[in-house]
Amino acid sequence: MERRRLGRTDLHVSAICLGTMTWGEQNTEAEGHEQLDHAFARGINFLDTAEMYAIPPKPETQGRTEEIIGTWLKKRAKRDDVIVATKIAGRSDMNWMRDAKEPARLTKAHVDEAVSKSLKRLQTDYIDLYQVHWPERRVPTFGSNSMVWRDSGRDADETPIADTLAALDVHVRAGRIRHVGLSNETSWGVMKWLAASDAAGQARVQSIQNAYSLVNRTFEVNLAETCLREEVGLLAYSPLAQGYLTGKYRDGALPAGARKTLFNRLQRYEKPGSQEAIAAYCDLAAELGLTPTALALAFVTSRPFVTSNIIGATSMAQLEENLATLDVKITPEIEARIDAIHLRWTNPCP
Repeated sequence: MERRRLGRTDLHVSAICLGTMTWGEQNTEAEGHEQLDHAFARGINFLDTAEMYAIPPKPETQGRTEEIIGTWLKKRAKRDDVIVATKIAGRSDMNWMRDAKEPARLTKAHVDEAVSKSLKRLQTDYIDLYQVHWPERRVPTFGSNSMVWRDSGRDADETPIADTLAALDVHVRAGRIRHVGLSNETSWGVMKWLAASDAAGQARVQSIQNAYSLVNRTFEVNLAETCLREEVGLLAYSPLAQGYLTGKYRDGALPAGARKTLFNRLQRYEKPGSQEAIAAYCDLAAELGLTPTALALAFVTSRPFVTSNIIGATSMAQLEENLATLDVKITPEIEARIDAIHLRWTNPCP
């Protein structure tokens, strides 16, 4: 398993990161432990979670994914060879994560409570990478953004980035957090975080976790240059477009047990042009003698700005298929075919 440097840190993470958001909802604790055992036996050393998980978010399962990881870490008893990333929720109406039953924010009080609770659930003394799940300010996220700019305004009580960074830096200096990362962020946001760090001599952002796939290459516009030049690594999430790029939802199919079938939450992958693009990539994979999964994951892993490709699975068969894509090479000829499809159906699922 290839290891890649995380930002400017001394951490080298596996090119594939194990995503965990289904554990505690679609997967049991035993299934989560089985996935972890297998992934780490195959060379993965990096796993990603969040205080909000399992998905879909709800009070009954919030924090359960971290708890499942925590029991595995305790059983494993080798904490130092595991790189754990988790996230604090950005501003939202979800009021079940804080003791005061107030909506999530990125203030110092919320940061302090979130860090403490994640450490307890994970049964660890430190978090390797602590990420801001989405910004406090109004930014289109999770498929709500179109390719047309609309000013979403500002909240009068918006927590400044410098204030959130200062709160996180306290935990970095105390050793509870090793490094800081972002998620669902923009180029402007990345540069503001970096400027705040430089100005105050505080923790530097080392990574950004944004959606990136064959049907959503918006990261390549501005963010790729920003992150390459500033050495902020992309942790790419939804590389399979939440399952659409496997072809399992093609022609309106709804497989039993699939996320779309269970929760009907994947509308960001059903926008105009999306089904034509997905079909074209699936057909290209077949022509190349690959599965659609292999083509989609290998493409993401091969990008120069990607530090780690976050895969997720609800079955061991899916996990093994995802890991097998490490042997697939995206040649210049294959890349040209991919780009031809991309130019015809450009980012239908931003």
